[in-house]
Amino acid sequence: MTISADVHDSAAADELYYDPYSVELNMNPYPVFARIREQAPLYYNDKHDFYALSRFDDVNKALIDHETFSSGRGALLEIIKSGMEIPPGTLIFEDPPIHNIHRNLLSRMFTPRKVQALEPKIREFTAGCLDPLVGTGRFDFVNDLGEQMPMRVIGMLLGIPEAEQRRVTDHGEATLQNEKIDLMASGEVFAEFIDYRTDHPSDDIMTDLLTAEFTDETGTVRRLRRDELLMYLTVIATAGAETTTRLIGWAGKTLAEYPDQRRELAANPALIPAAIEEILRWEPPALQAARYVTRDVEYYGKTVPADSAILLLMGAANRDHRRFPPDGDVFDIHRELRSHLTFGAGTHFCMGNALARLEGRIALEEILKRFPTWEVDWPNAVPSQTTAVRGWEAMPTLVP
Repeated sequence: MTISADVHDSAAADELYYDPYSVELNMNPYPVFARIREQAPLYYNDKHDFYALSRFDDVNKALIDHETFSSGRGALLEIIKSGMEIPPGTLIFEDPPIHNIHRNLLSRMFTPRKVQALEPKIREFTAGCLDPLVGTGRFDFVNDLGEQMPMRVIGMLLGIPEAEQRRVTDHGEATLQNEKIDLMASGEVFAEFIDYRTDHPSDDIMTDLLTAEFTDETGTVRRLRRDELLMYLTVIATAGAETTTRLIGWAGKTLAEYPDQRRELAANPALIPAAIEEILRWEPPALQAARYVTRDVEYYGKTVPADSAILLLMGAANRDHRRFPPDGDVFDIHRELRSHLTFGAGTHFCMGNALARLEGRIALEEILKRFPTWEVDWPNAVPSQTTAVRGWEAMPTLVP
């Protein structure tokens, strides 16, 4: 496997190899991505039979063009390749118009008012996680905070009792470890909460989804069926918790490697929102989105035939110097803000982006108040074994 960082390498482009199923490679794919961007902007992998785009403009336009690059067969390469039937209501595996109907229903739940109203509760919970660790000399970005806080927030939104939120977290992790959607299709972990909220309505997403009326693809005005609601809740919980968990873990690693910039953040917390954007750009939890190609399409003089699978490499696009000059491979919290692709683009742009940014900002503010410096305890750091969402199962640090 070639992972040379030298993009001027004279090796032929066909010697480049990117394996999206390699956990080890996905923890640091950027040397490969740099060579692919320059040497093979339309990349083809004959072993796994997929194409890939890596330059920012190409990836951005493809994410927006849902008619050519369809999510309807799945958004993970292995699901597209399997040809499996996608259960209805799997929001991330749908195209318009059905996707728009389901998305509009959910977007009522992620209003700015509902997201901002969570800030005091998120801060209180974060402080409760961190305070007992002061003076212990150790802090794990994932196990002590990242794994707990996002699922607690999803629990707050959905109205799930605190005592039950750990079970939901475990379900989300099992879903991603499985990297199939059979677990997601059942969503039975939420069934009892649906029954409870049916009898005890409240001001939360669960109640909103139970009572919301919408016009479906047949023109019928109705409410969500139970199986649809179970699927919705699983997608919200898994997507909303796991990605933020990974963001917090990457923040711990990245700022340990850039202590000067970390020192600036500790001295001036007003810089933290921009730092969160740079961490999101620099280490996106999801490196790529897979799409099914509906028609022949041409890139760089070559044809991607209809019925192909293609990977849109957001992780490569996020470091494209054409979009992020002069060098996208440089981490800089003072970088001029330009939109990245970590939350996607177009119809599948992440609805929870404001919530993830809020959680990331609060996490860094509260961590830096208590632990302005840290070093990663590398012998005990554990990479996640999933390839759908990459990051750390443990990011332990030594704190003075």
